[in-house]
Amino acid sequence: MKFLAGGRAEVRITRADVGKRVSVRRLTGGGRGVPAFTDAVGVLTSWDQGVLSITRRSGETVRIEESALVAAKVVPDRPATARHGATRPSGEPSRRRGPAATALELQTVAARGWPAVETARLGEWTLRASGGFTRRANSVLPLGDPGVPLETALERIGQWYDERGLPPLIVVATGRPETDERLAAELAERGWADERHTTVRIAALAPLADTGADLSRVTLSREPGADWLALYNRTGEADPSAEATRTALRVLTGGPSVWFATVHGADGGTAAIGRLVVDGRWAGFAALEVAPAARRQGLATLVMAALAERALEEGASAAYLQVETDNAGALAFYDRLGFTDHHGYHYRRALPGGRR
Repeated sequence: MKFLAGGRAEVRITRADVGKRVSVRRLTGGGRGVPAFTDAVGVLTSWDQGVLSITRRSGETVRIEESALVAAKVVPDRPATARHGATRPSGEPSRRRGPAATALELQTVAARGWPAVETARLGEWTLRASGGFTRRANSVLPLGDPGVPLETALERIGQWYDERGLPPLIVVATGRPETDERLAAELAERGWADERHTTVRIAALAPLADTGADLSRVTLSREPGADWLALYNRTGEADPSAEATRTALRVLTGGPSVWFATVHGADGGTAAIGRLVVDGRWAGFAALEVAPAARRQGLATLVMAALAERALEEGASAAYLQVETDNAGALAFYDRLGFTDHHGYHYRRALPGGRR
C-alpha cells in the first residue's frame, strides 16, 4: 500500500470522512519479528476521543489510536469483480463477470427466497422467526432505518426474540458502498459477537446450464421428497419434533417459484440434491449436497445445470448463492462455475452481559 506523495506520508482524512472508505497506515512499535507499521482498509465508522474505528469488508472492526496514524487517505470503493479478471484480452466482457446488482436488491431477493414463518416490522427492519430453523429465517434483516434510536431498537428486538425462545440475531451485510459496516461497528461496541461469515456470490445463469451433460438423471419436483430430506438432514436441527419439521418445510418450500432436484445412485439411494428459487431475473441456489459415496462424479455440477435450465425456462438470467467463507471446497467449486463475490454478511448475536 503506497502513501508516499512527493516523498512524504500524509494523513489526509478528518472526522468529516466518517462513513467513507479509507486506507490507513499506523505505527505498531515494531520489535523483533514485528513490522513497524501495519495497514488497514475499510469504512471509517467512527472517530471519537482520539480513537478511529475502521470496519473491514469482512465485518471485522479495527480500532486505531489517532496518535499512531502515519498516513491515511480516502479511497474509492472497488467494485466486485471476478477473481479471474473482468474482461478477456480482447476487451470482450467475460462470461465470469456477474450481473450488475446492489446489495439491497440481493438481500431483498434472498429474503423472499428463504421466507420466515413469522415476521414483524421495526421501521424498515424486518424481524424474522421460524422456530430456530436456520439463522437466515431467525434473524433481523436491517434494510434501512429502524425508526427509533439503536438502543431502543435492540431492546425491542431482544424482547421479541425472548418471547419466542430464540436468541436475538441481526444479519449484517458488508463489502459494498451501501452495506452495514457502521451497524457492525456499533453492535460490536455493544458486545454483540460476530459469527457465520458468509459470501454472497453471483454469476450469469446461461453458462451454468450449458454443460452438455445428460440431465435426465435429475428429477425436479415442487416438494422435497423423503429421499431429498434424508440427504439434506437439517429440518430437525433445532428441534426434532414433527412441528419443527413442518416449520422447516414451510421455509424450504416458500418463495416465488421453488424447485427441488434429486439424483439417485445405481443402488437407488439419494446421491445428490439441490434447491432452486426463481424470482424475476434471479435464480437462487441452495441446499446443494452430494452423498459422501457419490462425490467426485460431477453430480454437483449436474444438479446445478438442471436447476439452471429450469430457471432459464422461467425467464431468469442471473444466479446467486451464499457460501460460508471458511468452506474452501465450496468456494473453489463455485469459482469453477464462474461465480464471483458480490458482498458479504455475518450475524451479530447478543451475548449475556452485552448491551442490547
